[in-house]
Amino acid sequence: MNIVILDGRALNPGDLSYDCIRQFGDVTLYERTETEAEAIARIGGSEIVLVNKVPITRRIVDACPNLKLICVQATGYNLVDCGACTRRGILVTNVPTYGTAAVAQFTMALLLELCHRVGLHDASVHQGDWVKSTNFCYWLSPQMELAGKTMGIIGFGRIGRAVGRLAGAFGMDVLAYSRSECAQGREIGKYVELDTLLAKSDIVSLHCPLSAETEKLIGPEAIAKMKDGAMLLNTARGGLLDEQAVAQALNSGKLRGAAVDVVSQEPMCETNPLLTARNCIITPHIAWAPVESRQRLLDCVVENIRGFLNGKPQNVVNM
Repeated sequence: MNIVILDGRALNPGDLSYDCIRQFGDVTLYERTETEAEAIARIGGSEIVLVNKVPITRRIVDACPNLKLICVQATGYNLVDCGACTRRGILVTNVPTYGTAAVAQFTMALLLELCHRVGLHDASVHQGDWVKSTNFCYWLSPQMELAGKTMGIIGFGRIGRAVGRLAGAFGMDVLAYSRSECAQGREIGKYVELDTLLAKSDIVSLHCPLSAETEKLIGPEAIAKMKDGAMLLNTARGGLLDEQAVAQALNSGKLRGAAVDVVSQEPMCETNPLLTARNCIITPHIAWAPVESRQRLLDCVVENIRGFLNGKPQNVVNM
């Protein structure tokens, strides 16, 4: 098999190894692929393509006649034209479960940063403010305790439930809104309608997929239903937020704070209103990035290829 990795750096900036892929054939590795024409030229006659953020368009699919398997090195596969792949009989696989613990942990890290602004205070101490202080302590932002607060989780799948468990460990009450309910979820939190969740939650955390139904889910109407002074977390997809509406809510004080690891356009556009909004923490899409979770992802890609070659494909998203 001829295998090409179109944007290997996205998953592996150098702390993992793609040698595990070489057991299946000749591997050509590119750190980045910038254009459709470049992707077509690089795929050439390859049978298997590994991709993270490079769009696999219909034109690419039609121009690469030997292509048999596209391994998305991520959970989301919206950048692949699955319809074109299905028409050509090309399987598309993803990795659905690698980052549950990492994203849940990072969600709580964002929440704790909103509550305590640890980075702000660390910077203050290192620039000499505590040395110069006449008081034994000081704080530069309001401090907030989580025990007794209510977290509303929109999207109560694997990651949402993991966040719910962590919220419970902090003494928080958990409300959940989901398209489906399960016994596991009922053990962690209480399922409610979306309007109820928005109205009763001190913290709203997003863990649902981006779709036509959820695009800009948190916009002016949803924000108006939220508590004054509520906080918003997004480690799911940037398109779930109407970013202008969220920025306005932060600047007006309707929202006490927001913390996002994803934005609508990545890399982030310099005109994104969240960049200049008050009390908004932004990280560069790193919730998935611990080396342990990325190794699990790569291990699953290996098994996806193995399953395909053995006639037992797994994690197929288009057939």
